[in-house]
Amino acid sequence: MANNDAAFGLRPVRMIGGSYDSNGQSEYRITTATAAYTTKIYQGDIVTQATTGVVTRIARADSGSATSDIIVGVFNGCFYTDPTTSTPTWSNYWPGNAATDAVGFFIDDPMVVFEIQADAAFPVTDLWGNFDIVDQSTVGDTTSGRSNVELDVTTGATTATLPMKALNISGDPENSDPSSANTNVYVVIQNHLFGQKQVGLA
Repeated sequence: MANNDAAFGLRPVRMIGGSYDSNGQSEYRITTATAAYTTKIYQGDIVTQATTGVVTRIARADSGSATSDIIVGVFNGCFYTDPTTSTPTWSNYWPGNAATDAVGFFIDDPMVVFEIQADAAFPVTDLWGNFDIVDQSTVGDTTSGRSNVELDVTTGATTATLPMKALNISGDPENSDPSSANTNVYVVIQNHLFGQKQVGLA
């Protein structure tokens, strides 16, 4: 049966080892008075550290060869003072405006397992391989705030610094067919700031 094509970025589903998941999040700066950031960040996007003291969105980790490819966590929403109305604002996505006090909330435990939609069919034989991510033509949805980033199936390799390791096919009955495009896959973050993972088998 064909899978449902509905990307959502990375969505937390459980912890490695079945340990208790507190759904804990950490707060990091997106902007400061001296560090603007105009790129949108959507719920389910991954972010990296920046020398300006803030975090920035990663569109593609490019095999994790650079410091800028190290993942801090997955974006889950933000708070800022609207620069036009001075209204305190909570949002599922960072709109890239001129606010100087924006903070984001991030799932940054390296032991969290995430679900992500693949950009093609994802065969069972690709499990345990490492993969990059890829943006779709529409990066995210400003109505829901959700990311459209997907797992890039063609990047599967043994490279330890690729950002995602595939653990299993999702149990979602709408997206669990490994022979059809848009398979949902359970992954863990590889090149994580708080815990580097290992080489892949694919």
